[in-house]
Amino acid sequence: MFWRVQPDGVSITVKVQPKSRRPGVQGRYDSPRGPCLRIGVTEAAEGGRANAAACAVLADALDLPTSSVAVALGHTSRDKTLRVTGDTSLLVERLARL
Repeated sequence: MFWRVQPDGVSITVKVQPKSRRPGVQGRYDSPRGPCLRIGVTEAAEGGRANAAACAVLADALDLPTSSVAVALGHTSRDKTLRVTGDTSLLVERLARL
């Protein structure tokens, strides 16, 4: 799985593609570091814009407010860990559908 359950939500391993022609959640991906979720964003990786866009894309895919998603690890890397706060059982159910 590309997510891990935490006490107050989940942490999700993602690979972000800045300046993508196909923005949005692009499915699961088996990277050399393990399974992750691919997210494409149209923004460039400058000034944290791609990070903010990746959080917004994931929040939209999970039907959550953008404030529920934040970058936990990998602020300057394409490989990131996003932290999603909320009801764990609901989040796991929605993540399984991605």
